[in-house]
Amino acid sequence: MRTAPPPPVGPVETGLLAQLAPAVVPQVHWLPGGGGAVRILEGGPGPGDGARSTVVFLHGRGHAATHWFAYLTALARYHRVLALDLPGFGQSTPADVPVRSAEDAVRFFTAPVEEALGMLATGPVSVVGHSLGGLVALELALRGAVPVERLALVDAMGLGPDMPRASRLFFRAGPERLARNLGPWAMARMLPPPPTPLGEKLGQLGYELLSVPGGRPEAAHAFNALVPLTGPVFHRRERLGEVKVPVLLVWGERDETLPVSLADEAARGLPQARVLRVDCGHSPQLEHPERVLPELKAFLDAERSGT
Repeated sequence: MRTAPPPPVGPVETGLLAQLAPAVVPQVHWLPGGGGAVRILEGGPGPGDGARSTVVFLHGRGHAATHWFAYLTALARYHRVLALDLPGFGQSTPADVPVRSAEDAVRFFTAPVEEALGMLATGPVSVVGHSLGGLVALELALRGAVPVERLALVDAMGLGPDMPRASRLFFRAGPERLARNLGPWAMARMLPPPPTPLGEKLGQLGYELLSVPGGRPEAAHAFNALVPLTGPVFHRRERLGEVKVPVLLVWGERDETLPVSLADEAARGLPQARVLRVDCGHSPQLEHPERVLPELKAFLDAERSGT
């Protein structure tokens, strides 16, 4: 399977990257053996320059690393930050591997991230993942090749089998196809952005990423393998007890894609976890950064005593 190169960076994302520079800059890393290219937004002090820790950010389906804009600008002052485009999204290309099962799909998204972090992060990392990125973050902790010391899971997939049928139908219809057919106004009504200047800009970014010509066929195919139309969504509920590191579960109380009950149940299965509920929908990190960012900072800076 040979895949096309990523689409050009659009004007909205170009503007956001210009605002991030020079503190945070994009780098493209090519992986050996058909692993494709992974774009990473890198910034903050290095391991030998007083960085408190290395923080990895993983976005959700259809998004890109630039959606973590507010968090990168805030945390790069004291932490080394690495925000990755997941394989097949943003400027990362899909790996040259077939996806025939949900386990294949998990490897499709996780293995290139794991390999890129193995090249760039020589010590322990804290991983922050939203939705699909939360599943990848959890998988990194379970696989153990990357030394994960903390997990912040934001409305994350992978914790349980539940997802309402309406959300499954939306994903199966194809957000990229819907964006191209409906246009920006209708998509903004369907997926309303936060009513702030930055929220509006990130909403424009979301449409720009979804409406690229040709869509994201490989990544969409892999995602659909994780989210069937019927039956359980792919999850690791039975293995949550293996995650021994501190976990912060950030969840929108009105999430219509992954219900908050998933967070409450996961907190009972994870040895060191607490739940932060936010009065919003599926993306509290975008809808209420003023609520999430201080909690995330405190979580990342807490003493690493294992308690």
